[in-house]
Amino acid sequence: MSNTPMAASPLTRAVLEIDEYASGLGWDQPARLFALVDTTRLRTQEPALAQQLGLGDEPETTGLTPIEQDEIPTDKALDEFLGTIAWPDAVAGCALTVERLMLPPSAEAQVPDNLGEAQLAKWVAGHPERQEVRMTVAVLRDGSRDSALRLREKDTPTEVLTGPDLVPGLAEALAATFED
Repeated sequence: MSNTPMAASPLTRAVLEIDEYASGLGWDQPARLFALVDTTRLRTQEPALAQQLGLGDEPETTGLTPIEQDEIPTDKALDEFLGTIAWPDAVAGCALTVERLMLPPSAEAQVPDNLGEAQLAKWVAGHPERQEVRMTVAVLRDGSRDSALRLREKDTPTEVLTGPDLVPGLAEALAATFED
């Protein structure tokens, strides 16, 4: 299924696999949450699930398998929802893909003062330099993190930007789901 580079770390491969999956669903999608589980452990401890996920026929490789979780509630702010999550020990990490509007740094000086959250969102949505972006961010229990950004106007696999520090606030929120 995946066209991710084999030389990449398992976390980067998982992020790119999730980005590819989300890309196949198209734009204007809700946020999606994924548990990241150790593929070898999954095959050993849950062979039926591994088979159901199509992992039974793949060569034995190490890595992370993303497993999509139930739909994220739309009646709650994303940060509030993330604050309610606790993962079982079998989950090595988690990832989230979400679409947002962003502005270039040059637009920061143009933001009107004293806008509420809804007013700011409306202002950004109407800005001529806005960009639609899909962010896929993943963290592991050990603190490792990676992310992928895809602009709607450059929606091709070769234009996906990756790196561990692209969306630090979201990475911190995801990492907090593993704190006791």
